Amino acid sequence: MKSRVKVSQTVMESLSTSLVEALERGCLSWPLPEPPLIDSDLPVNHPKEAKELTEKGLALLQADKGMFDRHLAIVVDLIVPHRMNLMDDPFEVHERWLLKRIDKLTERMLFAIATEWLALALDSTYPDTERWWLAIALTDGLANKAYGQPVHQGYHLVESIALAQRPGTWHTQPEEGPHNTAWNPHEVVPRNTAVVAHERGTKAATWLLKTLEEGDENRRLLLIEWCKLLLERKELFEPLGIGEILLRRANDSSEEIAARVVGCLARLIENDQSLGEKCVKRLHGRDELLVRRAMVDVLTRLFRRLGEVAVPLLESMLVDDDESIRAVASATVGDLRFLDSEMWADKILELCSHECPAVRRNLVICVRNYIDEFTTDERNIIPLLWADGDEVVLTRLREMLLRIEDTDPLAFSIKIQALQEHGIDHIWPPMEVRRPGRPQLWKDWLAGTGELPEAPEPEAMHISDMSVSEELPNLADALAQLDHGMGFID
Repeated sequence: MKSRVKVSQTVMESLSTSLVEALERGCLSWPLPEPPLIDSDLPVNHPKEAKELTEKGLALLQADKGMFDRHLAIVVDLIVPHRMNLMDDPFEVHERWLLKRIDKLTERMLFAIATEWLALALDSTYPDTERWWLAIALTDGLANKAYGQPVHQGYHLVESIALAQRPGTWHTQPEEGPHNTAWNPHEVVPRNTAVVAHERGTKAATWLLKTLEEGDENRRLLLIEWCKLLLERKELFEPLGIGEILLRRANDSSEEIAARVVGCLARLIENDQSLGEKCVKRLHGRDELLVRRAMVDVLTRLFRRLGEVAVPLLESMLVDDDESIRAVASATVGDLRFLDSEMWADKILELCSHECPAVRRNLVICVRNYIDEFTTDERNIIPLLWADGDEVVLTRLREMLLRIEDTDPLAFSIKIQALQEHGIDHIWPPMEVRRPGRPQLWKDWLAGTGELPEAPEPEAMHISDMSVSEELPNLADALAQLDHGMGFID
């Protein structure tokens, strides 16, 4: 009991201080937006100054002891490590552990309080406008870093505001049915599963996004994380102006923020291709290394959505000053195959003489598809890569040729003749390990003293070749053995 009281008092002191600080930060963007839901019987009293709102929030916290105890018990149960005896009181067993993590407890408590106040403000039956001012200010004040609770729990609060629905009203939750143990066939619960943007709710959510956009770098980073999640809600994309926000942040002074915008490009293009292409153009025009590397990482996704528009991006990345960017871009060359196979093959031929070893190594990934489409290899790409001398390139090509030899000896014979002048001695040892005697057949054929080897037959084991001890037991013996083995269940 003493441990519970000690932890509660410590958390209350920290929570009171943090609540006041968060409300003061949230009131910097005055005036606060109007509540989405209003009770027609009660007038809306907008707070006149930030100090009044801060004092009211602190007074509610200290007066509602039941709310504090309830949230504290839930938060403690969530964060304490696994304990062997579930009957133990976590406050007593983990007192020292909890006291070292007061900041974590306080943060979770603040979000729990903001969620409860917002749920009261968005109650469609009896909306509490007094709680609205506290909830929106506290949510804004807690949005101060781009990781942890502000990202995920903060996003759910913003989404609830835009929809004007209580937090926890999961519109994507499947309908209850007899497959649920708690299903009551006689209960009627009206649930709206559609995602519909609320007019006044979107105004309030837009205000909150705007305050983040006008804030410091941490708040703008958090804004991008929220936008990345909001892109999954197509119904909120246009009302909240997500595309315009990302387009503006593509020109952000912080290269880290611009690099995170790159991660939103795929979904942005799906929602609005015109805005997406503008955003791609702005980001591609930036010179920061972090942004350039982020762009090459999403190049494959851009190819799938933009098609030929992404070809100039690939061309410029292949001549980038950074070797890692050139290497990653070369691994994306294979996407050209779905646009124009001739252009794809010509690009492989061009890169065979690229100065960067990583680029030439990545080309081997495309060679198998190239051989399937251009069986005669008029461009002599395989001999060019074979003559490269790079050990990684040779190893990958050798493995590919050995696989071709297993399935199509005629195709292998054409390739091996083209490579003979560059030296093929190092292909025989691994072939000898795989199939003893096989290299000698090919050497004889190359020397003109033997016939073209046929495709090897797949190894198979026949039942007739099995010894008596390897034969399957009869059903009665198998069931008796299984019964004996599972006797511990009885």
